[in-house]
Amino acid sequence: MSISPSRIAAFDVLLRVEEESAYAAELLHTDKITKLDARDRNLAMQIVMGTLRWQSKLDAELSPFLSGKNNVSKLDAEVRIALRMAAFQLRRLDRIPANAAVNDSVQLVKRAGKTSASPLVNAVLRKLTKAPPEAAAPLDSPQALAYSLSHPLWLVERWARDFGLEKTRRICEANQSQPATSLRMPADPDQAAATEAEIRGAGVELASGDLMATARRVISGDITSTAAFREKRVAIQDEASQLVAALVGRGDRILDCCAAPGGKTQAIALRNPHSHIVAAELHAQRARMMRDLVTAQNVEIIATHVADLKSDKPFDRVLADVPCSGTGTLSRNPEIKWRLKPEDLTDLHQRQVAILSAALDRAGNCARVVYSTCSLEPEEDEQVIEEILQLRKDIRVVPAREVLHELRQHGELAWQALDSITGGPFLRTLPGIHPCDGFFAAVLEKINA
Repeated sequence: MSISPSRIAAFDVLLRVEEESAYAAELLHTDKITKLDARDRNLAMQIVMGTLRWQSKLDAELSPFLSGKNNVSKLDAEVRIALRMAAFQLRRLDRIPANAAVNDSVQLVKRAGKTSASPLVNAVLRKLTKAPPEAAAPLDSPQALAYSLSHPLWLVERWARDFGLEKTRRICEANQSQPATSLRMPADPDQAAATEAEIRGAGVELASGDLMATARRVISGDITSTAAFREKRVAIQDEASQLVAALVGRGDRILDCCAAPGGKTQAIALRNPHSHIVAAELHAQRARMMRDLVTAQNVEIIATHVADLKSDKPFDRVLADVPCSGTGTLSRNPEIKWRLKPEDLTDLHQRQVAILSAALDRAGNCARVVYSTCSLEPEEDEQVIEEILQLRKDIRVVPAREVLHELRQHGELAWQALDSITGGPFLRTLPGIHPCDGFFAAVLEKINA
């Protein structure tokens, strides 16, 4: 019995995510997916992202039909993935024939060499198809949000503490939805206008950016099939990520400390075409990949840790977009929420303080240093700045609202309610509250260097 190509591709991606700690967003852009026809490609992407987003809820829906020794988490990975895939299709997708979802999952288990488990998969899924959907429950507590919207309870409790229950509900709902596709356009206004017209002519419908006046949002059509995308004249980049790059401002010598994959590096370079930009990336392989993605000719890519970077002159603009938990990007990277542990935040905090301190060491007097993460967690955000301010007396915090106001005056920022994207002196965006991923940024100025 043949299996749908979309389900084979989705199963193989999910198995790699499970066994290799790979990231679905990267695997979904490999040949295994892109070579599929449009219909199969879209279904494969839906299954992969939906299965990851709803993982704990799917397990809860499957559990009543499994005996204690066959708890979902104790099953072999291949069996667990096949069950979750089918449960997602049965419970979360319309117009999917139940028999197709069930039969293909049974065949996927056999294909994976787990034939002895196929009767179990068949029996569980047949029971699930006959069971009525669970009645909706009030989302009136962290426990209810975590269960109904499929998030780890410890994360939801933290967000409820930091942002309140209503904002936490909106964050969780946004994490379960397909995020908008935002484009970074050419920096030159005339080139941007011509490129936009070209893209529209190729059948892609665009709308103005909600956060960034210079951004565009894809409403319909396949942007990846356009010449502008293939030739790297436009790039897919979240609007908050574009905003962080804009906060860096303009300078003669600019350093991007943790540069891969290169989106912010390219955005900075396009805004500073006559500057010398150094992009430091610790991992040599990621640095090599950057050379394919960053087309600007004024960028020097160096495979090194920022603490080991050798430079004969200080920099007047520095971006420290540090490695972080990524909890502001869970709609794009849902596997993160199942891998992250509370203790990871302590380790990340220590690394982030070290990177920011090294970045400040390479900044000249009166230089602007932007610290940013795509995390919602205070250990990675405000607490890093607090520790740096205690350790060093050669910096001050520039209120983000002042920098945002400048961007709006220059026609780059479309968002009007500046107070809603700031928390104290810092930039703060939240999924579901703002039209972008969750980002934190602090703008620091070096003094008495």
